[in-house]
Amino acid sequence: MTSVSDNANTTFLNSGGTAQKGRDAREAIPPEGYTKERFEIECRSFLAAAAECESLEDARQALVDLTVRLRIKNSMMLGAEWDRAVDRTRDCARAMLGVLSAASDEKAGFSVSQALWDMGKGRPRADLGAGFYAEIIHVVWGLEGRSRGMSSSDLPLRSGELSGREAALVRSDELDRLWAQVESRMNRYEQGLSASARARRAARRDRIVERLGGRLDDWSDWRWHVKHVGKDLETLEGLVGLSEEERRNIGTTCRNRIPFGVTPYYLSLMDEQGSDRDRAIRAQVFPPRRYVEEMTQSRDKRHEAFDFMQERDTSPVDLITRRYPGIVILKPYNTCPQICVYCQRNWEIDEVLADDAMAPWDKIEEAVRWIGDHPAIHDVLITGGDPLLLENHELGRLLKMVADVPSVKRIRIGTRTPVTLPMRFTKETAELLGSFREPGVREVCVVTHVEHPYEITPETVTAVDRLRRQGIGVYNQLVYTFFVSRRFEASLLRVTLRQAGIDPYYTFLPKGKDETDDYRVPLSRLLQEQTEEARLLPGQTRTDEAVYNVPRLGKNYLRASNYRDLLSFLPDGTRIYQFHPWEKGIADQSSYAGDVVPIVEYLRRIEQLGDDPADYESIWYYY
Repeated sequence: MTSVSDNANTTFLNSGGTAQKGRDAREAIPPEGYTKERFEIECRSFLAAAAECESLEDARQALVDLTVRLRIKNSMMLGAEWDRAVDRTRDCARAMLGVLSAASDEKAGFSVSQALWDMGKGRPRADLGAGFYAEIIHVVWGLEGRSRGMSSSDLPLRSGELSGREAALVRSDELDRLWAQVESRMNRYEQGLSASARARRAARRDRIVERLGGRLDDWSDWRWHVKHVGKDLETLEGLVGLSEEERRNIGTTCRNRIPFGVTPYYLSLMDEQGSDRDRAIRAQVFPPRRYVEEMTQSRDKRHEAFDFMQERDTSPVDLITRRYPGIVILKPYNTCPQICVYCQRNWEIDEVLADDAMAPWDKIEEAVRWIGDHPAIHDVLITGGDPLLLENHELGRLLKMVADVPSVKRIRIGTRTPVTLPMRFTKETAELLGSFREPGVREVCVVTHVEHPYEITPETVTAVDRLRRQGIGVYNQLVYTFFVSRRFEASLLRVTLRQAGIDPYYTFLPKGKDETDDYRVPLSRLLQEQTEEARLLPGQTRTDEAVYNVPRLGKNYLRASNYRDLLSFLPDGTRIYQFHPWEKGIADQSSYAGDVVPIVEYLRRIEQLGDDPADYESIWYYY
């Protein structure tokens, strides 16, 4: 991951995405501007070095030598304004040396060295596209000290030139102005707690209750919502406005019996007609075309096609998943009140509210006995499916079984009901969960999944408050999808989470599941967000850890570059990484090679939403 100087954020914030031209800095290239002709101009030094060679290995060595020379040359730069250029040269050199290695060719199944040699020799490479050209252009710019955003911003941190009280006062003024600009960016997005959102949703609630033939009192009854989950197109069309594409995809989903459903409460969070405000909410449950096609094609072999995490290989007994020494996942209930399109377990859930979703009690007892036979396990995550669909007497029975295991020191409950069905958390339910908490002996906490600030409502706040009053911590796992990835969108989510009493916990890079390509973002966008946006928030507001889930092995930290290696840039600009497992420091374990979506494609989609791709220009330099 690249290092970013103190004024990196202010360069972006004050320039509206167009940084001042520094010494030989380059203008941002729009996504459609990465052509072969532009590539040949910008990368002529590397193409010339490769052109002089008569073999691939000679070309590889020439490119490595040039990279090292540029790294040494730029490391000798002096002056504060060059600090970030030096950092970028270092990171770009590491990236280039990684993709040029023969070992990377073999692991990635593609040779960047071969591509550059062919281009230098003038050989046709019809396979190479804008994404590949863009990646190499930016690496070369970084190596040559020509990347954008290296100059001072419109808001320089001048306090570093002063001392004492004078420095403190200047610094304070600078930070006031900086935060005002951060807030102006976050204010582009609406929170679900705003007065306008509350009024809008009250009207939506009244309409939905009327259309479903209910009374206003029914709205606070979670069982009423479960009874009226929308599972077909005809029902939804009477409750919310749908676009032609949404209507078509939902219809195909239902005809092909792909798991689908939306609670009346969650439908009330959507605007009457689709808007920028509710885009992320609709994307949670209304499947895109690619998802529908992939799920339909593999409908009869979902267990083989979509088990990305290979949970079948980490399940030592039915209902249990174990990837770490002290933690297990217990899955007693195999459905949810509604389905997130990119659900990790879409291979396992057959339908919303399936009659046979609850595992037999003898199976649950067998799984809990297995936990008791392995005293290394002290943390049990009860999830599924969503265990909060159980009635309180069933939930209490389950929790008592787990709590009676002497080695269990923490019970976590994984549930999205604070967002999809917050009325499930009655006072009685909160007290039930709290009754299994024993300070100094056993912790009980809830892990939920709030995806966007527009999802957080007064009802969610009430549910969370009831839990916290019982001493139960509530934590959020954000999946950093395309629909929450615009500048400062996730930052507003973290701020709103803390207002609601929820601690940011993990931020997941979306998995490489083919059916959910529409939700994926480049790894570099998540790293950029963590460094340039989340870093501006107070510590307790940004406590989340950025991770990527590796099949069979579990969470791979993303906070430092030593957890991964960049292997290659594919012809379309896809980056291939080698992710190192968490066991790396203590045991031999095979690493995992995975791909992330091309940056140039991401920027095209961002542009379609109305954002300026130049606002994201530093995204290229996070490896």
